Amino acid sequence: MSGVDQSERFPWRRVAGAAYVPTAAFAIGEGAVIPYIPLIAGDLGASLAVAAVVAAMLTVGQLAGDVPGGAVVGRFGERPTMIGAGLLVLVALALAFVASEVWMLGVAVFVLGLGHAVFGLARHAFMTTYVPLRYRARALSTLGGIFRMGMFVGPLIGSAVLGLGLGLGAVWVVCAIGTVIAIAVLVVLPDPTSVFERTPATTGVIELASERAGVWQVVREHARVLGTVGVGAAMLSLARSARSVLLPLWAVSIGLDGVTTGLVIGIAGGVDFALFFVSGWVMDRFGRLWSVVPSLSIMAIAFVLLAASHDLDAATTWFIAAAIVLALGNGLGSGILMTLGADLADRQNPAPFLGAWRLTVDLGGAAAPLLISLLVSVASIAWAAGGLAVMCVAGAGMLLRWLPRKPRE
Repeated sequence: MSGVDQSERFPWRRVAGAAYVPTAAFAIGEGAVIPYIPLIAGDLGASLAVAAVVAAMLTVGQLAGDVPGGAVVGRFGERPTMIGAGLLVLVALALAFVASEVWMLGVAVFVLGLGHAVFGLARHAFMTTYVPLRYRARALSTLGGIFRMGMFVGPLIGSAVLGLGLGLGAVWVVCAIGTVIAIAVLVVLPDPTSVFERTPATTGVIELASERAGVWQVVREHARVLGTVGVGAAMLSLARSARSVLLPLWAVSIGLDGVTTGLVIGIAGGVDFALFFVSGWVMDRFGRLWSVVPSLSIMAIAFVLLAASHDLDAATTWFIAAAIVLALGNGLGSGILMTLGADLADRQNPAPFLGAWRLTVDLGGAAAPLLISLLVSVASIAWAAGGLAVMCVAGAGMLLRWLPRKPRE
């Protein structure tokens, strides 16, 4: 294997369609519903705090999916796992569409998060195994960029649909269409792993090994890394999850309608999406810290802007500005959590560690909406934004202290 440039022989064109297109369709569908979950909960009679809990079920479902996700990928393979996750999402969307009670909506959103977690883990495991280290950050930041494209295009589609006079429930249909497209692409296009099964061993690409270690065993074995770097990364996940929940709640609290909310969040998503390649280039060129620390710092500034502006006459203008600054910070960290997980995982059998890594990181994401709900209940939504700024600063400090300067080969 010495003297062989693996990165030059990596078959990007043969993999890109099956690797990225389904993710794009899936992400657009997800982006079409996320901004509207608090609004739909409100229509069912939920208070602002309860609406935050309902929105939190998406991340709680993702957290629950991280534990079995590695085992499912290891046993059934990437493509069957993604197809199964897509079918599970369709079940969740059907339940959400007919939900007449807040608890029914919460269950549907939980199952939606579960399906999205398994789908994401399958894609992450594949990219970790097959993408050469030289291009790892750019490949994963591109994957992150595709999710951001969904957060850009999805809310705009949702806003356009609502602008036609259709009810809020129409966004579930938009998500279902995106999910069906993703499943269809996965069925029609060849399994990307088959490219490597036909590739000579001299390219240095290692086949995805079946999972032999349970996630909880891996958590114990890597407790130090997960308790330091993982917790710092979880603070970024917390900030991202909080952004997805806080902005729609903020729009409700200052009196914006659904069409305007979707438009603002969609425009901010465009800023987020535009930076994904910059993030990957910075990570590959200068190191992971130069992406993650600025990302957390800028998001902290945005949360402070929100906290200070809620009761101002120009609250809507400040809301738009803060949404864009949050998008800027999030975009600069595109793909960083997947890249850090890939850096720390065993290249030959990444799924168990990635399951443990995503579990740790998603704990932060799951805590964010619940923290927001708690602070809104006992104090105010402005205090919730201030608390999130503190969390961002704490996460940046932890990563500066514990993050390895060189990725694992």
